[in-house]
Amino acid sequence: MDAPLEFDVLVVGSGASGLAAAVSADRAGARVGLVAKDAVQSCNSAKAQGGIQAAFGEDDSPEQHAEDVWKSSHETADRKLVEVLTGEAPSAIHWLEELGVEFTRENGGYRLARCGGASRKRLLQVGDRTGHAITKAMREWVDGSSVQTFPKSPLIELERRENGWRAVCGEHVIDAGTVVLAAGGRCFRIAAERGELTTNHPGATGEVTQIAVDLGAELRDYDALQYHPNGGAWPAPMQGYSIPETTRAYGAVLLNADREEFTDSLGPRDEVSQAIVDEVAAGRGVETPDGRPAVYLDTTQIAEDDANVSLPYMLRRYRAGGIDPLDEPILTYPVLHYQNGGLVIDEHSETTLEGLYACGEIAGGTHGRNRMMGNSLLECTVFGRRAGKAAAEKAA
Repeated sequence: MDAPLEFDVLVVGSGASGLAAAVSADRAGARVGLVAKDAVQSCNSAKAQGGIQAAFGEDDSPEQHAEDVWKSSHETADRKLVEVLTGEAPSAIHWLEELGVEFTRENGGYRLARCGGASRKRLLQVGDRTGHAITKAMREWVDGSSVQTFPKSPLIELERRENGWRAVCGEHVIDAGTVVLAAGGRCFRIAAERGELTTNHPGATGEVTQIAVDLGAELRDYDALQYHPNGGAWPAPMQGYSIPETTRAYGAVLLNADREEFTDSLGPRDEVSQAIVDEVAAGRGVETPDGRPAVYLDTTQIAEDDANVSLPYMLRRYRAGGIDPLDEPILTYPVLHYQNGGLVIDEHSETTLEGLYACGEIAGGTHGRNRMMGNSLLECTVFGRRAGKAAAEKAA
């Protein structure tokens, strides 16, 4: 057998949190290896359309952002993690800009939108391909660095060694001082088991979480799964597509079969999703041509200028399917989207096992039992950076 590969820090996962951890650890001087279950480009983060939150408005502050997160979590989040998330949000945006992300701007500043559960406009976007832009910039930085990447190398085994960890990743055996788990959640597997639609990438199956739990790592809120309020319901190619929640930020409203508003379209995700489910259950929903439940999302109220700047990808996809969202309402129904809970971490992203870190969707606590939109990409950036730096320091 070949001798194990040796790194200071091993990062498992190539989404936004894993890439952020790899960049951060490399910049801290560590020898970094990054393994991916499939291609390095394959991840849920790149599919994130809505945007990323940070308090830049004159009437906003990190403290107000934190209060919105706390309320949206129904007071179940870890307050220390929330304060880190919102307090470092502005610097995280500037860090992403340094890597090459160009956020949409207007009138000399960032173009900000108000998202569900937020009391202020604080959502930054790169059109409606924010996740794609962020992961592309991070990946290009990693490609030009000393980080070694290993595609099609899923984590199969992980064991504690005297001076760190040994991992079996695909055909590779890797020894590392510390390990950062950034492998995402398990929503694709759960949706397949339930026969439901999901916005998730097929790689979201959760086995890395189980490996950590089997080693003794603690979990929290693992039963708290989130449904995106606006899953595409029709036409068929749009089923499982996450209609950007910024449609509602720019004026779209939810309507029942009688074309009546039935909920606050800018409420927290879980409340809006439940309102849609309840409206359909009460017999006030509509049915898609293939018999699926739905309600209307009246996108005709969005100004064309706003749509062209902030929703171009959505417009292209629907128009390709024969529907113009600016001319007629579209059909929507909640779709399985996100794993709110996960591995317990501290403010440095370390799990309850020393030397084992977690960041992104695989970690719990930052969102409690309900996540606000725009805070996933933020969490990946903030805690990915923290995990990489802390893992590099501990390995040294």
